[in-house]
Amino acid sequence: MVYTYHCTSPIGGITLASDSETLTGLWFEGQKYYPQNLVAESSKVKLPIFTETVKWLDIYFGGKKPSFTLPISLHTTPFRKAVYDILLTIPYGQTMTYGEIARILAEQQGVERMSAQTVGSAVGHNPISIIIPCHRVVGADGSLTGYAGGLDKKTALLKLENN
Repeated sequence: MVYTYHCTSPIGGITLASDSETLTGLWFEGQKYYPQNLVAESSKVKLPIFTETVKWLDIYFGGKKPSFTLPISLHTTPFRKAVYDILLTIPYGQTMTYGEIARILAEQQGVERMSAQTVGSAVGHNPISIIIPCHRVVGADGSLTGYAGGLDKKTALLKLENN
């Protein structure tokens, strides 16, 4: 069973998803790649993981780095999981390029090179926005490129972290 909970943030409504113990999703309303069947296959219940996630988000949107981590579960491909693991290493207030992530992955997998576009696709499908900080990934020249939640939200999140 999938459980969902809706909360609001200074930059829009957010839907959370859980397996009852861990956070399995966090999407902005209208976000690209929002799981269309989520509402039909879920039950709306306020679980402890949702309470903790809202607390984390309140701290984050208050302009501070939360001092605790949330238990998350990723139901995805091994490649995307490897990308998300790298995203989790990007420090609060800092950024990394798609190319840098591709180089790290290539090294981890023992291959000569990895496509930054393939990395970008994985980043774009991140099911736990903000917590897995895909908003911290930028283009090779530092430009703000795609964000499934919208570039306005990416800009707001990066500005918040660099207050």
